[in-house]
Amino acid sequence: MRKRVSAAVVTGALALTGLAVPAAHAAPEEPIVLSNIKVNGGKDVHVGTGLTKFTFTFSASHSANVERDPSLSLEKNSLGILLPEEFMGNMCKAVSSTKSDCKATFNVDPRAYDIANEEAGSWRSDLFIASTDYASTLSSSNIKTVKILRAAKLTANASPEPVRRNATVTVTGDLTRANWDTRKYAGYTSQPVKLQYKKNGSSTWTTLKTVKTDRYGKLKTTVKATADGSYRYSFAGTSTTPAVNSSADYVDVR
Repeated sequence: MRKRVSAAVVTGALALTGLAVPAAHAAPEEPIVLSNIKVNGGKDVHVGTGLTKFTFTFSASHSANVERDPSLSLEKNSLGILLPEEFMGNMCKAVSSTKSDCKATFNVDPRAYDIANEEAGSWRSDLFIASTDYASTLSSSNIKTVKILRAAKLTANASPEPVRRNATVTVTGDLTRANWDTRKYAGYTSQPVKLQYKKNGSSTWTTLKTVKTDRYGKLKTTVKATADGSYRYSFAGTSTTPAVNSSADYVDVR
């Protein structure tokens, strides 16, 4: 099980791994080459109020191949450190005599105090890996930057339905995001959100106006109904919270 640990624990683990690697005395060290580095399939990690799993994958090449148990961690600061399920375990598997594919699974759960609100944003990844002949090592303090963000939810409700042509439609909504400290969703205040409209039969959303959420994360605005179509709210996101669109609410204009 992945656990949250202090920087001292990770540093110690990397140091122990390093002690097992004697210095090369002959030829210059052959570099270990990393490729195809991906976190969560190339997408940001959105963490809500429960368990979230994501993978960290890469390939490592060397003439003698690499050990199957490199040390990998994600770090935000001196306290925010995440270790994968495969920590000091069977992370890399040989696919040829010179190449291994490596995969680590991370579990993040605010209920287990794995992460706090202040830690939302970019995390760096630390890696220590050695060749099977112990002649080469690779130690990197950031092979990949990972964005771990507070998941968001957005709703929209247009009324009345149906509505008379040129009458007023009121569109309300709520923008909330995960609070990792309380393990609940709460209103995201003072955020600009776009009200968008798509005419019936069209595939294009048009922005009608921008509305700010109130102190509770609520949205409310009015527009004139001119034709059948759908309304939605669209939030662009911030450095700690991902972009999100509400579901579309169709209004029949008569």
